[in-house]
Parts: sequence; structure tokens; C-alpha cells
Amino acid sequence: MEITSPVFENNSMIPAKYTCEGDDISPPLEFKDVPEGAVSLVLIMDDPDAPDPAAPKIVWEHWAVWNIPPGQQFPEGGVPADAVVGRNQRGNNSYGGPCPPIGTHRYFFKLYALDTMLDLPPSAGKKELLATMQGHILAEAQIIGLYKKS
Repeated sequence: MEITSPVFENNSMIPAKYTCEGDDISPPLEFKDVPEGAVSLVLIMDDPDAPDPAAPKIVWEHWAVWNIPPGQQFPEGGVPADAVVGRNQRGNNSYGGPCPPIGTHRYFFKLYALDTMLDLPPSAGKKELLATMQGHILAEAQIIGLYKKS
């Protein structure tokens, strides 16, 4: 399985348009070679370089989306119609673009193929999502984008 974006390559800079210095909209994402038997996909975007100062071992959660139909792609600034967008670290049910306070940060876009749909409310976040996914993951893929404020 593979996750790619037409606007940035793995381990390259995310264009400012998709960050807090731009339009703060989600980049387009494409999914390839999803395994047969996948019932749904999950996408998690997080930043291991920006831990919460109150809990330094926590990775900053920018975006969590589940129950993505396997044949769908992510258009710029959107998610597939039937997908559920969970709560991010900012407390919003939306994409929260890169906005590092200092230095260049890595943004991991992680894609999971599952053998089930998930019964989670939109108020759930990454922690609940990861716990519910256990035992249902068929495949994983990731792409890493970089960003540093100008």
C-alpha cells in the first residue's frame, strides 16, 4: 500500500498553502495498492517534533480520519463524503496544518487499511482511534512532509 501527494514528495517540504502561514487546508492525497479485503481506511497526521509542553512524550495530533471508503482519494481541502473526522490536539474536528513554533518539523501522514468499519464518535481522537484499530490492520503506509515557518 502507498500514500502519495501530488504537492510534496516523501521527506520534502509541504507547500505553505497547506499550513498556518497559508490557507491551512489539507493537501491532496492519493492511495495506491490498497489490499483486497480492506473495508475501510484510516488516516492520521501527527508531528513527533512538537510534543505538548504539558506532556512531552505525546506526539502532536493534527488530523484523524476514519471509515474512509477504500477506493477514495483525498481532494485538496477535503475528505471523502462518508469519512469521519475526529478531534485533533487543538480540540477541532478538522485538519490542523503545520505550524511549528521553531525549526523544521516532520509531519507523518499515516494510512491504515482495516478489515472493518469503526464505531467511534467524532469526539474521539488518535488515542481512541488507535485502540479501536488494534487487531484490524491489514496494511500500513506513510508519507512524511517537512515544514519550517518563514
